[in-house]
Amino acid sequence: MTEQTTEQGISTAIITRDDRVLMIRRREREGKLLWAFPGGGIEAGETAEQAAVRETAEEVDLEVKAVRSLGERVHPQTGRHMSYVACEVVGGDARVADEEELAEVAWIRLDEIPDYVPWGLFGPVQEYLDETLGA
Repeated sequence: MTEQTTEQGISTAIITRDDRVLMIRRREREGKLLWAFPGGGIEAGETAEQAAVRETAEEVDLEVKAVRSLGERVHPQTGRHMSYVACEVVGGDARVADEEELAEVAWIRLDEIPDYVPWGLFGPVQEYLDETLGA
């Protein structure tokens, strides 16, 4: 049986609508990261799915529902424990709601991802986006 680490993990929402995925530009870089998916710290008693939904509402004022987990890893740029959650839009329009943290939001096409994340996405996230947006 494996013990859950006590270090706070980060949950990230992979939100697709039509043929695009939502990305945010943070005001402060995290290592090389400037553009990322909405997300943030998983709070005590919260699942990765709940954190992804909550953080999306807080950061971009978008109501989403978690569809499925896409996997976890230690992020190679930041060293943080990351969970990736596929989400669907339930309501609202994405905007910069957390002006202290975010500078910009963008709905980007699959072929634009390398412009925003030149070193590539986590494999299962890329596969999900290829399936979802590549149709």
